Amino acid sequence: MKRVFSFLGLLLLFYSPTVGQVITLDECVRIGLEQNFDIRIMRNNQQISDRNVSWGNAGLLPTIDATSGYNIKSDNANQTPADGSAATSIRNNNTETLNTSVNLNWTIFDGFNAQTNYKKLKELRNVGELNTRFSIESFIANLSAEYYNLVQETMRMENLKSAVKLSGEQLRIVEARYQIGSFSRLDLQQARVDFNADSSRLIRQYETLNTSRIKLNELMGVNDVETPLIAADTSIILKPLQPKDVLWNKVLSENTLLQLAKKDILLSELNLKNIESNYYPYVRLNTGYGFSHFNYDLGTFDKQRTWGPNVGITIGINIFDGFNKRREQKNARTQIENRKLETEQTQLMLKSNFSNMWQAYRNNLELLNLEKENVENARENYEIAIERYKLGDLAGILLREAQNSLLEAEERLVSAQFNIKLNEIALLQISGMITDYLK
Repeated sequence: MKRVFSFLGLLLLFYSPTVGQVITLDECVRIGLEQNFDIRIMRNNQQISDRNVSWGNAGLLPTIDATSGYNIKSDNANQTPADGSAATSIRNNNTETLNTSVNLNWTIFDGFNAQTNYKKLKELRNVGELNTRFSIESFIANLSAEYYNLVQETMRMENLKSAVKLSGEQLRIVEARYQIGSFSRLDLQQARVDFNADSSRLIRQYETLNTSRIKLNELMGVNDVETPLIAADTSIILKPLQPKDVLWNKVLSENTLLQLAKKDILLSELNLKNIESNYYPYVRLNTGYGFSHFNYDLGTFDKQRTWGPNVGITIGINIFDGFNKRREQKNARTQIENRKLETEQTQLMLKSNFSNMWQAYRNNLELLNLEKENVENARENYEIAIERYKLGDLAGILLREAQNSLLEAEERLVSAQFNIKLNEIALLQISGMITDYLK
């Protein structure tokens, strides 16, 4: 008997989460927003979108180029005069040329194409911000779910530790009765089997709990994924949600996927404006300043230098391009229609998902009340059974059944609480309020 209870004490001590960093959900999110790799990558992408918004990138500013070149030309020639005089031979007649210039090119007007490009760059920046927001929302939802999974597994660990204690108590009673001949060896063996079975479940639960800790560290971007963590919450606390119609209106106004779909419509409309700008004439300004230096081996001049400014303006319009603009214009309008259809499809998908989430949330709330009542009844049933068992008025198998019923009721209660929390997180995410979850 002493050996059994020594093992029980070591088992409960070893699987007690007493060593590790106690961490709250707020702290997990704060660390994750700083260290999570997906969030950091998305923020870098957003910086690229931010830097791309410039007049120069849109084509609203001129370009200035400085060029310089050196060229040497060597000629050989045989010249025969028409008057019949002697022919002349010219060998290695070298001409050296040095050119330097600074040129400015500026498209002054191109049918509002550059202005449309600038608007498009700003909208792409907004899309980048929405993508970052979507990543943050998904991260908070996933991290919150994993945090409460850790809480759930910790609660299960405590339930299994209680089950081991109950099995240990039953084994103690059986061993005492066996010593005085009240119980048979079969009763003793069965009690040991039950105790070992509960101990085995406790050991396996520790593995499940450790897996949840590692996953939580990974989501937070912690390099040492085996860092021991203890959830500050010892139970799953549920938060009341707003009414269904209020949440749905939030989905329509705040959902990130729906806003991204609307941005796709706007970008397609800007693409159409780019195409339509080709129907306008264009005006381009060209100006510069050049310098040239020549060295001659033969001729009237030994050296020559030229320099000075130049300026020019080009006005043009495309008269016919094989109906390509018309084709591109029709395709762009069809693309806008597709984007609108995709937005309607996204809204319908969100409505379907929202309805399913809300129904699951309400069902699990009803199940929660039922499971709370079941736990109370199962606990009372076990207390009655253990008292009768101590008096020798109840078979061991019936006590075991009462113990299992209590453990199963506790397991169902924890699962119901966790499922409600998952529904709660999902509803807040789809309604665009997950970032306010911790406030």
